[in-house]
Amino acid sequence: MAIRVLLVDDQPLLRTGFRMILEAEQDVAVVGEAGDGLQALDQVRALQPDVVLMDIRMPRMDGVEATRQITGPERDGPAKVLVLTTFDLDEYVVEALRAGASGFLLKDAPAHELVQAIRVVASGEAMLAPSVTRRLLDKYAEHLPSGEEPVPDTLHTLTDREVEVLKLVARGLSNAEIAADLFVSETTVKTHVGHVLNKLGLRDRVQAAVYAYESGLVRPGASGQ
Repeated sequence: MAIRVLLVDDQPLLRTGFRMILEAEQDVAVVGEAGDGLQALDQVRALQPDVVLMDIRMPRMDGVEATRQITGPERDGPAKVLVLTTFDLDEYVVEALRAGASGFLLKDAPAHELVQAIRVVASGEAMLAPSVTRRLLDKYAEHLPSGEEPVPDTLHTLTDREVEVLKLVARGLSNAEIAADLFVSETTVKTHVGHVLNKLGLRDRVQAAVYAYESGLVRPGASGQ
């Protein structure tokens, strides 16, 4: 089954470019387009895409609010949202991740990265470019805890190994990279990540990364995280 993709961007030329890239792939099918957030909501309900490629800054309804409604508790389908941004230090990206996006990608990313990001998000994983993620969190460090606040009670439900895994997820490492770092199998890492999400009541790795920073478990800019 091909991955069903909805393109959401207020610039028709960009949508055309993305469509050309994606339609060259046998496992990806572009099922529709939208020029703003409101159109995106209608298209998601009508077309039931697997992945929504979402611009952030659009008229009528921006990508953050559209993402919140698409991925929220009242959502109409299983769509995952992959946010597109022109700037790698866009404050709206953090808001989109909090709203429920499964990851983000720069609009000028190479074609193969765009395709791979869609495959990763469709499979249920998060698309977090580690370097960009760290720069984003570092930039907005003043909005995050200093690390001196009390640790949330929910964090105490995790085992020591699960805390280790959460810290590495927050750094943007993939399952394979975490496995190599901890000298365990990828299957073991997936199990740990699943336990972390279940115990903390989080939807995916993106929420886990945000939680790790907001709880003070990981401090922006700190080395040896």
